[in-house]
Amino acid sequence: MKYLYLLLHVFTIAYPLAQSFESRLQYAKKWKALFPAIIITATFFIIWDVFFTQAGIWGFNREYLSGLFIVNLPIEEWLFFLTVPFASVFIYECVWYFLPKVDNPKWIFPAQFILGIILLIVALLHSEQTYTFYNFLFTGIFLLIVSYTKPLWLAKFWIGYFIHLIPFLLINGVLTGAITPEPVVWYDNLEIMGPRIITIPIEDSMYALLLLLMNIFLYESFIKKFDLLRTTREKSS
Repeated sequence: MKYLYLLLHVFTIAYPLAQSFESRLQYAKKWKALFPAIIITATFFIIWDVFFTQAGIWGFNREYLSGLFIVNLPIEEWLFFLTVPFASVFIYECVWYFLPKVDNPKWIFPAQFILGIILLIVALLHSEQTYTFYNFLFTGIFLLIVSYTKPLWLAKFWIGYFIHLIPFLLINGVLTGAITPEPVVWYDNLEIMGPRIITIPIEDSMYALLLLLMNIFLYESFIKKFDLLRTTREKSS
């Protein structure tokens, strides 16, 4: 069980990586947009992670870790911000392939705007629970930002998000102690609201939302940028 967290990464990334070169999705061809998005998003989350770990808001059980730490974080936690976005964006790309005609309904932008406001209210109501406060605050703010930009891909994002909750519940359930005597990742109960999805703090669903939304927002931005550069070069040649 010492390498449990590491094995979860292998499980998470194995299928998306194997299918990256599949002729229909051609996921590998989009890596030049994917990896910059992952790196930028990971930088934000790792800073957050380091701060919360040092503050004792959450921590890691060494019994399930390889033992290699970087800036007070286990290497497995660093890998989390690579493997999870890689697999999650793969799900999003599958939505594009299998549901290409799904467009944004008129209500999606006001609905997301309202959701963002609700999350900000929840954050303010739980200002004494650090994880709850910052989780709902950051997610609420980013939902409002994305609503303002009105991206064409938003409906597909939400479909991808709800699909990705299935593996999310499986992986995060293992991390929070669903099948082990002690959790791989533990939380200070004073810093969360309390309700859990089996063993998973309810806040983690919003954490997953923010992680995926930031990656998709940047991923789509880089795709648009690279497409524009290619079009410009083709015209000039």
